[in-house]
Amino acid sequence: MQPIQRIDSGARLSEMVIYNGVAYLAGQVPETTLTESAYAQTKEVLSLIDKLLAKVNTNKGRILNAQIFLADMLDYAEMNQAWDEWVDTNNAPARATVEAKLADPRWKVEIVVTAAI
Repeated sequence: MQPIQRIDSGARLSEMVIYNGVAYLAGQVPETTLTESAYAQTKEVLSLIDKLLAKVNTNKGRILNAQIFLADMLDYAEMNQAWDEWVDTNNAPARATVEAKLADPRWKVEIVVTAAI
């Protein structure tokens, strides 16, 4: 049986779970840009994703799937601007973007990714 590794675990969730060579990240949300634009919040979230992936020696070029939740689809262009500046264009993941009511009304974006290690 393959071991399961949990990273940055708390009582409610782990920020990342590793199983069978795949990293499953919890939804990443802005922490310091809560009053800023969707562009700024997306850049922060993508930076958090980079940091988590680095903890297990992988990177954005190994992302298999991304799920993006926007509080308002009017922010789609700003989110895409930050995404397009960040994504590895030679290894773009499968991606879905939907509008959703997020847990904190200050959040404009939440991103979940799954990556190969």
